[in-house]
Parts: sequence; C-alpha cells; structure tokens
Amino acid sequence: MLNHKDILSTIEMIDQQHLDIRTITMGISLLSCCDEFPQKACMKIYDKITRSAENLVKTGEDIEREFGIPIVNKRISVTPMALVAGASRTEDYAPFALAMDGAAKVCGVDFIGGYSALVQKGFTEADKKLIQSIPEALARTELVCSSINVGSTRAGINMDAVAMLGQVVKDTAAATADRDGLGCAKLVIFCNAVEDNPFMAGAFHGPGEAEQVINVGVSGPGVVYHALQAVKGQPLDVAAETIKKTAFRVTRMGQLVAQEASRRLHTPFGIVDLSLAPTPAVGDSVARILEELGVEVCGTHGTTAALALLNDAVKKGGVMASSSVGGLSGAFIPVSEDEGMIAAARKGTLCLDKLESMTCVCSVGLDMIAVPGDTPAETIAAIIADEAAIGMVNNKTTAVRLLPAPGKKVGDTIELGGLLGSAPVMPVHPEGSAAFITRGGRIPAPLHSLRN
Repeated sequence: MLNHKDILSTIEMIDQQHLDIRTITMGISLLSCCDEFPQKACMKIYDKITRSAENLVKTGEDIEREFGIPIVNKRISVTPMALVAGASRTEDYAPFALAMDGAAKVCGVDFIGGYSALVQKGFTEADKKLIQSIPEALARTELVCSSINVGSTRAGINMDAVAMLGQVVKDTAAATADRDGLGCAKLVIFCNAVEDNPFMAGAFHGPGEAEQVINVGVSGPGVVYHALQAVKGQPLDVAAETIKKTAFRVTRMGQLVAQEASRRLHTPFGIVDLSLAPTPAVGDSVARILEELGVEVCGTHGTTAALALLNDAVKKGGVMASSSVGGLSGAFIPVSEDEGMIAAARKGTLCLDKLESMTCVCSVGLDMIAVPGDTPAETIAAIIADEAAIGMVNNKTTAVRLLPAPGKKVGDTIELGGLLGSAPVMPVHPEGSAAFITRGGRIPAPLHSLRN
C-alpha cells in the first residue's frame, strides 16, 4: 500500500530527477512473412507490423497521461531480418529495410530494430547479403536500426564477420557523411546478444520469443544520483544498499507500465529492462553517479570498481522488484548520450582503453564513441574483436557502437542531436591490427563453455 510519502517521493523523482520509462517496445515475429518473392515478403512485413503495432503509440500516450509517468520512446523490434529475407530470391535486401521503415513511420514509433543477423558460428547466404546491405539500408531509412551478433560464449567469435563489419562500419559512416556518420549510431555489433532487449539500436525479436510481446525499458540515473547524495561519505556497502532500494522503486514503476500496456494492447508482457540509460541532459548521467561515489572524474583510477558496485546493486534491486527482469539490465556507458562522459572525454581522463575495462563490469560495451574518420577498417574490426572477447570469456553481453566521424580528427566534435547527443572524437592506437584481422577464421569458444 502506497502512503502519502511514497507518492510525493515518486512525483519528485519524475518531476526533478529525470525518472522516466525510456521505452515501450513491442516485439513482433515476422517468421510468417517469409516468401520466395521479395515484393510479397515486403508487403507481408509492412502489413503485419502496421496491423500489430497500430495502437502502440496511442496506448503509450494514454498511459503517460493517465499515470503521469513520462514514456520517452515507443519502439518496435522484429525477427532478425536475415531469417525472414532468406526465403526470398533476391540479391537486394534494401527493400526489406524500406518496408520496416515505412511501417514504423505509419505506426508513429521512434525506432524499429531487427535489421539483424546472428552469425556467431558462421554465415548463411542471407546473413552475408544483409550485412553487405547495411550501409545502404541505414542511409536510405530514418528509423531502422541494425545489429549483428558475431560471437557467444558457446560458439566463440566469427572473425570473418568481425573483419567484414569493420569495413561495413566505415562504409555506413561514409554513406551518412552529410549527417556526421549518423548511420553508425543505428548499428550495433554484439557478442552474446539477448532476444528480449527493448533498447535501440540493438533490439530484435528473438526466434525464441512469442508471436508478439511487450518489453519495457526503465531509466533513472538522476534518481540514483540524488539518492546517493543522502549518504555522501558513508561506506560503500551503504551506498550499494541505497542504489539497490532506488532500483527497486524504479523497476516497480516499470512493471506497472509494462503490465498496463500489455493489458491494453492484448499482448503478453515480456520483461522489464532496468538499465540505467543516460541522456545528454544535465542530471541524467551515469558518469556523475560514479563521481558521486567518490572518483574525482569518470575515467580515473577507481572508476571500474565504482561501476561494478553500481551495476550489481541495480541488478539486485530490480530482480527483487519484478519476476520478469530481462534484456540487458544494468548501467549503460554511451559516451555521446551522457553529459558526464562527454565532459570526462573532453578532459582526456576518459579514454578508449579505460572504457574497454569498464565494459567488463557494466551492461553492454563500447557505446556511442566517436573516433577519427580515417581510422582503418581493420582497427575498427580489432576493437570489435576485443570487446567480443570480453563478452565471450565473461559470459556476458558486450557490444560495440563506434562512430567513425567522416572528415573529423581527434578533438573535433560530432553532433547527432536528440537523445543521441554529441561526442568528442577520441583517439585510437595508431599501431595496426591488420595482420591479426585478415587471418580470419574463428576464435574458439572458451573451455568454460562446456557446461553440459
């Protein structure tokens, strides 16, 4: 039973501390849309998405208005498109992305994810065609997001896919050079991708999911930061307990919204993803939480330990609040989307190597990081391989979303706008990795993958 104090506290979190529901994402299976004729398949894709999600935005807006809880994004995720398009006799996969984009615009959502392929152990012909089409697909669409899973703890890392994607990232940046390489902000390369992630750009509706499902992503860096101010200087276990209790309250709100959306849309409730997803707004930063814990500037010594505490406490609090926690659930560190990360990167305290070490203990990985436009494709591939190795060995989801900024050099800034923010161009090591990347093949799965 909520008391008067609880209600006022929740109002304060929403009104002053940037608490929101970051996204309601409807997952839709498109496996029934397979057709040997690509035009028919695209029509089926368009029709099923628009039919299934026609009330998604209105329902989100109704809940937002009636409950007084901000719902920032309404999104759609679909079956990895390589699985759907593979039945069609065509070499050109761009029309599938255009069908997704058209449907998303009709539904009024912010993004649609699932222009994806799962290639951790090898390629199908459809996988290759889809990966090769990514630069064109992301340049010709506005709302489509793409993701590729190149590795897993059970399968190892497909280094042929990693090498291919290093060049695809470069080509995507070039294809959207007039927008500071914006297409790369809609492309994620995963290891151990999850099937129920509601966050873009990596969301897709996994083959093991139901026909349709509602997943909700909550966020509350500002709430956690505010809560920690009340225990300033106290032992770290006290800080962890404070974060855990705060995450519990945030997740309960997400559970409420998810269940209500599920009921109104007559769609099964999937999961609540309780990730702390920052925004460029002041007061909504994961980096500032780490600094509140005691590190002077995010990126200095102690940052990784502080992030480990934060990530663990968020998960513990969320799991107690819902029996359906899923997705990624933890703390995100997207540089361009976090004003504290941006400040630390501009100061030089936060560098690519430190970010990589931080990904060992947080959710996902190297996210929304701008690098010089002339960074070689093999270097980008090597960064992807490093991050995939962390995910593979540690049995966790890791990802890379790099932004090679066309025509930009270290110290310049790219402007992406909205929730994507802006990012200072960060240096990469000048020494080459081409000989390693061009070997190709597969990095075998680690010994501890043999769990049966």
